[in-house]
Amino acid sequence: MEKIHQKYMKMAIDLSRSGMIQGKGGPFGCVIVKDGKVVGQGCNSVLDTKDPTAHAEIVAIRDACKNLGSFQLEGCDLYTSCEPCPMCLGAIYWARPERVFFANTKKDAAAVGFDDQFIYEELELPLNERKIPFSQLSKEAAKKVFKEWELLDNKSLY
Repeated sequence: MEKIHQKYMKMAIDLSRSGMIQGKGGPFGCVIVKDGKVVGQGCNSVLDTKDPTAHAEIVAIRDACKNLGSFQLEGCDLYTSCEPCPMCLGAIYWARPERVFFANTKKDAAAVGFDDQFIYEELELPLNERKIPFSQLSKEAAKKVFKEWELLDNKSLY
């Protein structure tokens, strides 16, 4: 079994290198596998797409969900060349794969200029003390839409 995991991790690492060399973005790659078949893959494409959310894991999750015809990754394993950042970690939890395997750590990423520690620190601060201030507006109007959602008979929970 270990050999299989190494095979998919090598694919993720190879994607990290090829995306970096092609100038798509930073050195990050991700492969998603279900039942021994690659169902999604991606490399960091932030520079190529001008999309700050185009991290390898997000690109791979989008690819896998499209290929599987589902917004969930049940029964899937996710292999990523680096421990996921906070955004990707959130996306992974929303997608619900069975397991996640990673190579480099977040400390390894920080050592080469990809430091997400400030995000973790920002999350702990009160909204008005964050570097990007957050202010709540129109709560009652938005809450009405939530109430409408609660009353929907044909909603799909996820």
